[in-house]
Amino acid sequence: MGRCKNTCRLCPNLIISTAVTFTAGTGLVITIPAGSYNNNCKYCIVVGQNIPAETTITAPVFIQIGTGAVLYQLTQPCCEQVTACGIKTRTKYCTRVHTSGDAGTFRLLERVCCVTDNLKALNGDGTPVTPTPGA
Repeated sequence: MGRCKNTCRLCPNLIISTAVTFTAGTGLVITIPAGSYNNNCKYCIVVGQNIPAETTITAPVFIQIGTGAVLYQLTQPCCEQVTACGIKTRTKYCTRVHTSGDAGTFRLLERVCCVTDNLKALNGDGTPVTPTPGA
């Protein structure tokens, strides 16, 4: 009869965020634990906190390592910037670190799609509209 393991170790490259914040003019910042994230290595980042309600869907997404001052872009496989509409809480994103002489990015291994960048309706004054059910 087989043995069932009640516990097992998680992959050391599974990274759970420590904070998620939004700052107008900067973007959505996902903070991960302090440490060194090596060039060309795969890291799976879990967004463990709620996305702040005030986050705009077109906000660029950045990764912050610990309390470091540098924000690293989270990019699609084609190198375009990921925006907040493509990020969900309690979701794992597989990335690979890419560095250059003085910068770096966390590049997704698979493209994330925004649910939509579109408004639900138009009302003439530029504020979001919640459609009436059945309308």
